[in-house]
Amino acid sequence: MAAEQLNQSEYNRSRVMRFLYNNGVSSRAQIAKSLGLTPAAITKITAKLIDEGLISETGEIEGARNRRSIGLRLDPERFHFIGVKFARSLIQVGLFDLAGNAQRIWVDMTADHPSIGDAITSLKTLIGQIMARFSTVVAIGMAVPGPYLRDCGHTAVVSSMQQWRDVNFPAEFADAFAVPVFIEQDARAGALAQQLFGDDGARDDLAYYLIGEGVGLGVVERGRTIDGARGTATEIGHVSIDVNGRRCDCGNYGCLERYCSAVAIHKALDEDGGIVADSDTMTHIEACEALFALAADGDARALELVRHIGTYVGYGLVTIINAFNPRRIIIGDIVSHAGEPLLASAMRVVDDRVLPELAATTSVTLSDLPTDAAVTGAAAVAITAFLEQPSRFADIARRRRGD
Repeated sequence: MAAEQLNQSEYNRSRVMRFLYNNGVSSRAQIAKSLGLTPAAITKITAKLIDEGLISETGEIEGARNRRSIGLRLDPERFHFIGVKFARSLIQVGLFDLAGNAQRIWVDMTADHPSIGDAITSLKTLIGQIMARFSTVVAIGMAVPGPYLRDCGHTAVVSSMQQWRDVNFPAEFADAFAVPVFIEQDARAGALAQQLFGDDGARDDLAYYLIGEGVGLGVVERGRTIDGARGTATEIGHVSIDVNGRRCDCGNYGCLERYCSAVAIHKALDEDGGIVADSDTMTHIEACEALFALAADGDARALELVRHIGTYVGYGLVTIINAFNPRRIIIGDIVSHAGEPLLASAMRVVDDRVLPELAATTSVTLSDLPTDAAVTGAAAVAITAFLEQPSRFADIARRRRGD
């Protein structure tokens, strides 16, 4: 069979996998109608997928005109994926099923290691232990801080944690395990997670606004992420909101990241010294969560700071709407836990600074993913690859089982 035919066959298998992933149990007739393929073609494709153990029959379901049909489904528990999220102060590792459900999450604080190299060695050991225990793991996804230079494997700049710039992620991990490793910028990974695991609205046209220890953006347009020539597109954290503002490690001035990231919030708390007691002894996450808890309890100073941060979040929203015009913007990661007061403050900026026609047609919400959403994005990178190359992963699964 010619390479073109093989590629087309795999493409159609991927389309069927994605349809079942998004729609659940379906009949062959439903799949054929939705994908514009003949019933004969779908029968052939699904027979191959069943033979490879990628999908299974469920028994009779109700079809068109009350006819009974045999249902097909993906088994979310048959395949597992490891997600790894690298942040400035910690590394999160999660084991996920195909539906994105976390089976377990591990957290390793980089401060507990003498160097980044030691933290990476510890990570490799942990992943090896997980894979030895779960032979169903078929891929690993990694989400790394941006700007991530995909062509050379390095993060270009990581504010307040420059040691990460010395890590070549593909060199460290590409051949380290018995399954493939997929590496993506963290906000783009978050966008993939929202596309796969979020609610049903505008899956093919969304922006994920990551506000954690750094600030980033992932944009899905017509079902695909916007990457850029070197993989650093949509780096909103290093867009100036004040050209005469604070100097950033990237060399720019007034970068958004300097005003609303968890690191910036923690710094503001330390300088204030009164809103959150002993904030200087806390991690960035702990300090932010303490602030948000006080605000939720009605503490006036905490609420004022959260609303102030929300104003800067709003400046980022204005840039996202004007630059990319997505239907949906989902705010996620640590700072999204501030909740409604932050979102309301941000939306006031949008209403004041964005064309009414654009503001009225752009939905802005807080992420509906669970609290471990940061590492869920990494798993989404691996699961996306699985859905795009089903036959490759069927072979990997057989090797892992020892078939």
